[in-house]
Amino acid sequence: MTRTKEWGLQEPGRPLNTVNFESPSHTGTLLTGLNMLRAKGHLLDVTLVAEGEAFQAHRVVLASCSDYFRAMFTDAMKESRQSEICLNGVSAAGMRLLLEYAYTSRLALNLANIQDVLSAASHIQVVAVVEACSNYLQSQLDLENCVDIATISETYSLSQLRGVVYRFMCGHLVEFSRSAEFARLHPAQLEHLLACDFPVDCPEADVLAVTLRWLSHESHSRGCGWAVRLLRRIHLSQVSRWELEGVLRRTDQQLARLVLSEYLRQSRHRPLPALPSPLVNNRGMELAVVKVGGFGIGGITNEITYFLPSSGKWRHLTTIPHVEQCNFGTAVLHNDLYVVGGCFNQSLQENIHPFGFRYSPRRDTWATMAPMQQERCRFSLNVVA
Repeated sequence: MTRTKEWGLQEPGRPLNTVNFESPSHTGTLLTGLNMLRAKGHLLDVTLVAEGEAFQAHRVVLASCSDYFRAMFTDAMKESRQSEICLNGVSAAGMRLLLEYAYTSRLALNLANIQDVLSAASHIQVVAVVEACSNYLQSQLDLENCVDIATISETYSLSQLRGVVYRFMCGHLVEFSRSAEFARLHPAQLEHLLACDFPVDCPEADVLAVTLRWLSHESHSRGCGWAVRLLRRIHLSQVSRWELEGVLRRTDQQLARLVLSEYLRQSRHRPLPALPSPLVNNRGMELAVVKVGGFGIGGITNEITYFLPSSGKWRHLTTIPHVEQCNFGTAVLHNDLYVVGGCFNQSLQENIHPFGFRYSPRRDTWATMAPMQQERCRFSLNVVA
């Protein structure tokens, strides 16, 4: 008969004093152990074949990090009973790197392997790797590869990356349109670029000009149908008559007729302006309420804030570069804000001043103006055309 000693640590009525233990190194230890088993060929229960190359692995590891393999091995699919699975459409290089990630959580991405990795990760649905590839491509984005990255984002439905790429193209449209890459845009890509309503760095007349230049490049392969679709994405209401005439003088007759036809269509709703807009371009812009100075919790303030209906919040824009003041005149000319005159308190005395300041929202800078001949406050500042 064997006796066992009962420890008297838990006495009736005494608290259990539970302590939860969690090892921060357990996850790493588990991965290291699984990778060691793989390296030594122990407990392997499935072989993956990509481009004729065989890769041995553990089903449980594959299912834990891939939705594709989880469904394959846990549902009643024929592959769940097979010891060898062929992966059509997955490159051997991509599969090798994904297995390395599955067993180590590490992945070295570069421009040479990114497409293999992204293609394989999309195929077997390793979401974390797809996201990592998207972030990597975003970090490498420049004018020389933006068209290729746009194509990749569309091929693999990477909507966030696609938005970043087209915003980049629009923001650098002048330089981009002068590069050989611009001519490589697929018609559908150029149509999306014109339709996505991101801010551009040039007037709408220039947007029209670069679109016509793209259409003129190898025009026999572009097709009239695409020309009509692209021209409908041009905001001709922002192109003045003399700007339009200048663009058309540099355009062949067939395209010029299409432009005029589109102008007539758009002008039914809104006639073209006689002069250029003071804005560089209102693409991607939203109408906002701007509050200039006024009174805040602490009293008089020089802060300028704006309110966008889309965000529902007031945000800081800039601050008038002067002592805290009020009762000044404000006006907008050529999209620059003018703040002139006003008064401020000094030793409980109201001081009226003649100074003026001009704010450029495009450059986010202030400039001083020549002061008024007479100090003024509580007056109306107006623009006379």
